Amino acid sequence: MTKNLLTLQRDETTLCEVYRRLAGLEKDPVRRRTLLRIMQDERRHCEVLRSRTGRTVTPDPKRVLWYVGMVRVLGRAFVVRQMEQCEKGTAASYSRYPEREEFVRIASEERRHGEELTTLAGGMRLCYISSVVLGLNDALVEFTGALAGFTLALNEPRLVALTGGITGIAAALSMAASEYLATKSEKGREKHPLRAAVCTGVTYLVTVAILILPYLLFSSALAALGVMLLAALTVIALFNYYYAVVRCESFRRRFFEMALLSFGIAGISFLIGYILKLFTGADV
Repeated sequence: MTKNLLTLQRDETTLCEVYRRLAGLEKDPVRRRTLLRIMQDERRHCEVLRSRTGRTVTPDPKRVLWYVGMVRVLGRAFVVRQMEQCEKGTAASYSRYPEREEFVRIASEERRHGEELTTLAGGMRLCYISSVVLGLNDALVEFTGALAGFTLALNEPRLVALTGGITGIAAALSMAASEYLATKSEKGREKHPLRAAVCTGVTYLVTVAILILPYLLFSSALAALGVMLLAALTVIALFNYYYAVVRCESFRRRFFEMALLSFGIAGISFLIGYILKLFTGADV
């Protein structure tokens, strides 16, 4: 039992430090107060556990750095959702000791923390995520198909990379311009048109670079195609995991939907490239 309590104590101490760091990064005063209040509760939980174990435990520095780093990379909403899951897990751990009144009370507080974090994450605006989704979806669905078609039609990796690069850059600029005009025409918009355009364009370009890279590394066009499709699948999985976490949606449904669209269009484009190659008699 002491070992389990020490693990709980380490978790509570770590979460306390994470909340302190998150509160320091939070600009909104209401959200900052919520995080500080949860931090104070966690500190009190640590004291209760210390009275039981008789030991002082320090935070896990790797977990603290991980969460703080994720705030800077993936945003506060993602990390708050992760913390929400931690609180639910901690509440379940305390619930294993129903005979101890203080642990029952702490479990109740941990569940309340989870509810507060749910509200907190729901109130965080993710206004530019739609622009990122637009750039990513369009690049994955459209550009994956284009590269598949180029692969069979041209059958030369460097030529596919060159053609794809030109096509991708032009498409990224076009998508960015479209997003700028669309956002600017919205009434009561939350997004800044230029920032929205940059989000869409940069996301498209980064995706294009990832998908083109295999054609610069492999001498076989078909091998490059296989790696490109694997890279596309990885990007789809990572993004949809992030989206599912911050939006509390089903990862599996979104992942399979997007993967089916991307790979379906890639297959159709590959077939079209083959038909056009036969029809034109071109041999590159």
